[in-house]
Parts: sequence; structure tokens; C-alpha cells
Amino acid sequence: MKIKVCGMKHPENINAVSQCEPDFMGFIFYKKSPRYVLDKTLVFAKEMNPNTKTVGVFVNSPISEVLEIVQEYNLNFVQLHGNESVDYAKKLYNAGVNLIKAFQVNKNFDWDKIKDYKPFVNYLLFDTATKSYGGSGLKFNWELLRNYKEEIPFFLSGGIEIDDAEMIKEIDLPQLFAIDINSKFETEPGVKNEELVNKMINTIRMKSKYQVNDKGFYGEYGGAFIPEMLYPNIKELQESYEEIIQSDSFQEELQALLKDYVGRPTPLYYSKRLSDHYKADIYLKREDLCHTGAHKINNALGQILLAKKRNKKRIIAETGAGQHGVATATACALMGLECVVYMGAKDIKRQAPNVARMKMLGASIVPVTSGSQTLKDATNEAIRDWINNPTDTHYLIGSVVGPHPYPDMVAKFQAVISKEIKNQIKENPTHIIACIGGGSNAIGAFYHFLEDEDVELIGIEAGGMGIDTPETAATLALGSQGVLHACMTTVLQTEDGQVIEPHSISAGLDYPGIGPQHAHLHKTKRVKYSNITDQEALDAAHFLSHMEGIIPALESSHALAYLEKMEIKPTDRIIINLSGRGDKDLETLTKTIKE
Repeated sequence: MKIKVCGMKHPENINAVSQCEPDFMGFIFYKKSPRYVLDKTLVFAKEMNPNTKTVGVFVNSPISEVLEIVQEYNLNFVQLHGNESVDYAKKLYNAGVNLIKAFQVNKNFDWDKIKDYKPFVNYLLFDTATKSYGGSGLKFNWELLRNYKEEIPFFLSGGIEIDDAEMIKEIDLPQLFAIDINSKFETEPGVKNEELVNKMINTIRMKSKYQVNDKGFYGEYGGAFIPEMLYPNIKELQESYEEIIQSDSFQEELQALLKDYVGRPTPLYYSKRLSDHYKADIYLKREDLCHTGAHKINNALGQILLAKKRNKKRIIAETGAGQHGVATATACALMGLECVVYMGAKDIKRQAPNVARMKMLGASIVPVTSGSQTLKDATNEAIRDWINNPTDTHYLIGSVVGPHPYPDMVAKFQAVISKEIKNQIKENPTHIIACIGGGSNAIGAFYHFLEDEDVELIGIEAGGMGIDTPETAATLALGSQGVLHACMTTVLQTEDGQVIEPHSISAGLDYPGIGPQHAHLHKTKRVKYSNITDQEALDAAHFLSHMEGIIPALESSHALAYLEKMEIKPTDRIIINLSGRGDKDLETLTKTIKE
């Protein structure tokens, strides 16, 4: 969410508040206002942060005057805070001016009047209706915003104060783009309390201490460590993805697909036999029942829609277990887009059923024979492709890894899992357990519970042959901080920074890194991380198959196996995220059936 500090007047105060890094700063060019900007104020504000956009606020001023001031002060936006007509806005728009149109809201406000302004404005601003033109310091009933049905992002204004920060963060309206703060942060009209402004900005921006910040980092992890050739691709994506995915049209299309095509919501299944066995309440979140057989379709559909909105014609992806590849190929077939999937040669052999499915869906499979011929190497080749085809290609990363904004974007698409769990269980679970390779299914299961400190979140890595052997993929248990696939995270690496080849019986967990958000959650101790060996995962897969008639993917079996290591109490309510089904692993599983 963006922040605008309005009513700035004095050069010294402007410079000081600018260091708090607001996204917008408003200057009132209305002579009846006590915050009327002093002559040449902007000229003297020499130290203003160049990343802060300037907004001139006008009330029924002559168009010629507005254009003159815009040119003189090089204003980024003009805010129309009076009774300016649609024709007035159109003339400024045609003159190349970026516009914010303000409306005064009360219970009698006619929301239909907004429609005629839509072609000519960048943003709207909703303020409290009074007899004057704003500046009252009063709030309106924010529930009225539910009546706003247009797609244009808006600023929320009117009497906002520091104590409103948490309430604002809870407003669930995708069009809410920014807040506009003014009089409640002043020592006198036009003089802002810098400390109070800074506190508000930090509170609003830090949606959660566990979420990504505006720079693309989770604490010290994340970012975008990219070659120069990739910069335009990433920059374009960073600047557009949030606005696109928060729009009404995008969300309506995505939610319809998740419901009618994927089959969401997936059940939260109470496993009576497991519950009886472990003497506690055990639930399975059935992501294995999604179309394509795993959670990966949630993200694939989201990114495919995003790619179409950005006019991309070609989709590339990497895959390990093949579940993400199948999901991507499925979504591309649905949307009529070219699909190229990079897959390690080793994984192609051990995941033959998914390779066949991808080919059936029309995808081109590119075997990767470099390195260990697994997921890491497939990712490397996909990145090379993207560098060489920046214009028409979208790289559909399948996990919460890679350069910003991918970890955040994938997490948002997978967060539907925890959102459904919240609605499906009467009271919070005591534990949520999920397997982790890159970590997308786990972040999806944890997302809406990160602030619920009473819920223990447990991520299970692939221990392989054991963490005391070189054949393991337990990154958080054995890794160190480093850069992998363009983000700062935890990596399995030697002392001189060479990536160590991981091992897991499950191709989807066979990865030498982890998503940066998981690295942060590990460091902050919000999530407990453990690991399960190949054999323990195999045993768990057979156990669930016999107990419930559900064959889990080997990835999900790692989470199931952790039940054996827990000290379970009768009052526990434990949710296992069953991220995928085991059809793809039948060849491996049948070799280990005990007669």
C-alpha cells in the first residue's frame, strides 16, 4: 500500500518528511487553505527524495493556471479536489497531465458519477463529505467503500490518524491503492510531525514482519540479483504485477477458474483412522484433488492470466517432479499459449507419467543434461531462455524462489490454501505441517496463519539418506546464506560458494536452496523446520495408502512422516497439507511394497 503525505508547506519540513520516503507528497494550490503552498516552496525543497512523486492539489482552478503550475514545478500528478467536470478532466488529460480525482463521500454519495471520469484519471481519492473542500480532519464510514465497483485504484483520505493503521491494513478491497494523511500528523497546519509520519509509513508498509518489504526483501533474504540482460523483464514485472492481480477483472476471472476448473475449495478432510491411530484430530488439506493432482495449478493459472494481461505469447517453466510442468502445460492449453518446459534428464526418467501428460497437453519438453540433471539445472536453463527471449516470453516460476517479485507473487497465488483452511476449521489448528523444496505449498498453507502465534507451523525438508550423509536436500539444516537463482537465501554450498548437489527420492524436493521467505521464517523462528529421510517418506506413503485409501505424492509423504516424530497430545488439531497425489511416484512406491 502506498502513502501520500498531503498539505506540505515549508521547505525544511518537506525535506525532513521526504526522508521518511512517502510514495507521494501533496502540495495545496488553493489559496483559502491554511496549507496553501508558499511561493517557490518546491524550488527551495532541495533535498526532496527523488522517488517521491509530487502531487499538486487544486480546487476549481482555471485550466491554464493548473497547466502553468504543472510545468513550472514539474508535478507528477494533479489532484482535482473541487467540482471539476468530466470535460475539465478530459482537457487536462489531453494535455498530458496525470490525474487524481477526489470525491466527497457520505451515505448519500452517488457512486455512478465516477464512471464518466474513468477514461481520464489515473486514480480516485475518497474524502469525507463536508461543506468545504476537504481538510476537515473527519472520517467517513469506510464500510461505504464496499459500494465502489470500478477497477480504478483509489486513495483513502479523511481524518486518518496513527491509530487507524492496523484497521487500514485489514481493509480487504483490491482497489485500495494508497492512504492520504494530513492534519492528524501535524504540529500546526502545514507542519508535519516527522516522527509520527515515519511511524505511520513503517506500520502501513510492514503488513507483517514475515512478509516482503517494498524493496523485495524478507529481512535480509530476497531481492533480485539479476544480470543486466534480465533487468527490463524483472522491472516490468515488479511495476505491474500487484496492480494487475488486485484488479477486479483479474480476480473475477481467476476465482472463477479456481472454482470451476481447478475444483476449489479443496476439502479439509478429517482423517478418522489417522486420528484414532495418533489419538488426536488429524486433518488432510486435499490439494491432491486439484485438477492436475497438485497445488501447482493455483500458481500456474494466476501467472498465465498475468502473462496474458501483459501480452506475453510464450510461456517457459522449469519442473522437477513434473507437477508444475503439468500445471503449466494445462494452463497454457486452456489459454492457447505456447509452452516450453525445462526438465532435468534424471527427472524425466523418474517422472515418466508426468512427462507423458505434458506432451499430451501440447508442451515441448527440453531435457537438461548439465549438472545433476535435476531441478536446479532445469531452472538455470529456463533463465537462459528468458534472457534470450525477453519480449514475448513469461517465465512461470513454480515455487517461492527466484528474483523479486516471484517469491511474493507465487505466495499470493498459493495463499488460497490457508485462506480456505481458515474458513473450513472452527478454531485454529495447533499445528500445520507441509513439505518444503522451494516451499510454495508450505507458504500457501502457512500464509494466513503467520500472525497467529498460537499455531505451530512446521516445514519438512528432504533429509535424503540422512543429514549426516552427502546425499540430502536439507537446506536449512545444513546450508548457509548465499545467492541462488537471483535471490539471497539459504543454499547448500561449499565454503567457497559452490552449490552442493542435493539428493531426495522426491524430485520436487530435490533442490539445493529454499524460498527467501522460508529462510526468513527460519531465522525469526516463526516456523519450525525439520527433515525426513527417503525411507521415512516411503513408509508414510504406504501407511496413508493403507489407512485411508489415499496415495500421496512422495513430497507430501515427508510431511506425513513427521507425525511419527511429534509428541502429540489428545487436544492437538493437526493439519497436513497433502500437496499432491502419488500417481507419478507409483513406479518408485511399488518397488518398496512389503509382501
